[in-house]
Amino acid sequence: MPLKDLPSDCQPREKLLAKGAGALSDAELLAIVLRTGMAGKSVLQWAAELLAPRQPDAPGSVGSFGGINGLLQASSAELSQVKGLGPAKRAELIAVLELARRAMAQQLQQRSLLDRASTVKAYVQLHLAHKQHEVFAVLFLDSQHQLIALEELFRGTLGQASVYPREVVVRALHHHSAAVILAHNHPSGQVTPSQADKQLTQSLQAALSLVDVRVLDHIIVGPGAALSMAEEGEM
Repeated sequence: MPLKDLPSDCQPREKLLAKGAGALSDAELLAIVLRTGMAGKSVLQWAAELLAPRQPDAPGSVGSFGGINGLLQASSAELSQVKGLGPAKRAELIAVLELARRAMAQQLQQRSLLDRASTVKAYVQLHLAHKQHEVFAVLFLDSQHQLIALEELFRGTLGQASVYPREVVVRALHHHSAAVILAHNHPSGQVTPSQADKQLTQSLQAALSLVDVRVLDHIIVGPGAALSMAEEGEM
């Protein structure tokens, strides 16, 4: 059922304009993006199913992503497997995520990251939390601790054998960085730093100190979770 066919007091778009976006549920916000439902399902019902906890083995499932974060971070290939999500709707969902990334990046480029720990964690989550393999990234900062760039440098099982301090130093010098924030994801969702994470952090701190680049933090993210090693007293 199209949104326009719902009673006026049930139309998410009208509710948003009257009460503000904060008054809408995740399903209502998603319904605005989707605009129309599919055969036998209203757009609100379909939106709720897409946001439901993952049930990959459920017969006849049209796809579920465990919440808005899971849906927006799904790859184009994953979205293409969902019945009813054609190219236009997939493009719109991917565009929403990219706009969120760019909005956060703009905030981090205009203000000191030391004052925006929660935004940094959210920004790293948007980039890395959905990935199915481990990715190590670095946020390069200027002398005011504003974001210059985020780069994904290494993939695979992370550790001192697979993350090369020399390459991190080279990229820091390339960006004329005064400081960096390290980041990587745990696809398992468990964000407690391992002993290998701690050793890697120490190794990179030692290497970067030789060129007067400070390591401010190491952020670990997973689906729905994020941890700052600095906030946990691990640095």
